[in-house]
Amino acid sequence: MEVKIRTAKEEDLPAIVDIYNSTVSSRKVTADIEPVSVESRRNWYRRHSEKRPLFIMEQDSQIIGWLSFEDFYGRPAYDGTAEISIYMHEKSRGAGHGDSFLRHAVNSALDIGLSRLVAFIFSHNEPSISLFQKYGFVKWGELPEVAEMDGQKYSLLILGLVL
Repeated sequence: MEVKIRTAKEEDLPAIVDIYNSTVSSRKVTADIEPVSVESRRNWYRRHSEKRPLFIMEQDSQIIGWLSFEDFYGRPAYDGTAEISIYMHEKSRGAGHGDSFLRHAVNSALDIGLSRLVAFIFSHNEPSISLFQKYGFVKWGELPEVAEMDGQKYSLLILGLVL
């Protein structure tokens, strides 16, 4: 079963959105509380570029995950820093693919001129926190009880990596 990482194409957007939406109900990965539509994510997709790529991971020609680099805070002084996000298909979680994807991201970051990576992860999402810490990300901050979903309050960790 060959696993391949490549730059996303717009026709990959339905699979990207399906993977994203599969995480909504867990209240562990995203602060969206309802599934999003493909159309609502088109502008997000189009904001990606060679400097802020969107990658997909395929296994046997099926998209099993995606990884994005996005601008951090949107001001020129932060151009060397990007927010990183990784989402895996339900059937691919826990199989080590996130590990491969994060390794790819860290290796790619320097090639696209980044010096820092930032990840925003809910503090109760222990698998994601552990994965990022494995690659040297450390806690740069915490926003206590900043999100509320289904009457529960959740804190958000800010993890960072100096490349």
